[in-house]
Amino acid sequence: QVQLVESGGGSVQAGGSLRLSCAASGYPGFSLSRYCVGWFRQAAGKEREGVALQGTGGGATYYSNSVEGRFTISQDNAKNTLYLQMNSLNSEDTAMYYCAAGIGANCYSRTAYGFWGQGTQVTVSS
Repeated sequence: QVQLVESGGGSVQAGGSLRLSCAASGYPGFSLSRYCVGWFRQAAGKEREGVALQGTGGGATYYSNSVEGRFTISQDNAKNTLYLQMNSLNSEDTAMYYCAAGIGANCYSRTAYGFWGQGTQVTVSS
């Protein structure tokens, strides 16, 4: 079993930045680097979408068109922590953000992700 706890959400004005963190823990010897990892978001009335995904071992990244060039996913293997740096935020980035991990074959598909955090709210005001 894997536990994921997000933090770092909040309210920010348009153009500002936030950094989300996701602390991961699990069984003895657990290492987040063995998993597909990603950040998803869900805005009110919309489906959950993957915005930043990364392959195992800090592999290749995928960003949705809406965040490409503004968001950066990274991880600290020593701390088993995943990050999402979000810059140049706008009102369309307002959503609940979820950290996820999984062992699926395709890290760039939502179906790979079986472990989810509880979410952290990001609100961007214009």
